[in-house]
Amino acid sequence: MNQKEGSALRIKPWPKKVDHYRVDFLSLSIGVMAAIGIPSQACATTEDKPFRILCFVFNDYETLDLHGPIEMLGHMKNVEITLVGNEKIVRSYQGTRIVTDTSTDYLTPCELFIVVGGIGTRSLVDNALRMEWIKNQVDVSDKVFSVCTGSALLAKAGVLDDINATTNKMAYKWVISLSDKVKWYPRAGWVDDGKFLTSSGVSAGTDAALYFVSQLHGMKEAKRIERLTEYNWNSDANNDPYAVEK
Repeated sequence: MNQKEGSALRIKPWPKKVDHYRVDFLSLSIGVMAAIGIPSQACATTEDKPFRILCFVFNDYETLDLHGPIEMLGHMKNVEITLVGNEKIVRSYQGTRIVTDTSTDYLTPCELFIVVGGIGTRSLVDNALRMEWIKNQVDVSDKVFSVCTGSALLAKAGVLDDINATTNKMAYKWVISLSDKVKWYPRAGWVDDGKFLTSSGVSAGTDAALYFVSQLHGMKEAKRIERLTEYNWNSDANNDPYAVEK
């Protein structure tokens, strides 16, 4: 079913998913961290209510824009990650295919709404129906996190007006041309401004995701995940080697 222009979007309940393999892995990782001196409290989250992450994907999205951040965020305890798209099967620019959990025919309330980027954003910004859906989905999301040119979609949807934000520096001129109402930062790995966290290109989204973990659960939790994934985290948002001149 595809949403028709002018039709009302319905709120869809969060899909119920239990991943026993992930539960087992988290238990193991917490044990390993304790063995090397990192307290289990560093991994703590709310036990009774999962932290719901909704990721918007589309054909020709950039693979790492999605999988880098959810790799890091997915190592937090009591997290549920759901993919939303206009099609059941979505293909990344690199050719990998993923299955979405829910459709843009619905709005899905969540704690974190991730909007990835990629070459597919070039045509998506002209899709009025998708822009309206993004605007409405932002309204039912506690926090919004864009990666790479995902900020182009947010800007075109009008939700970044008067917000400090950044984007992929290789596509900087194109993105900022979409809206002069956004306070664009040409030098920043990521910018956190109230409801919106926007990152620079591709791999910067992984760094921003660990930053978000540190804001949500503290630096110890972010460092635990950095070590668990053997990732060299750039934790300084001002360290942007791909910065552009205004």
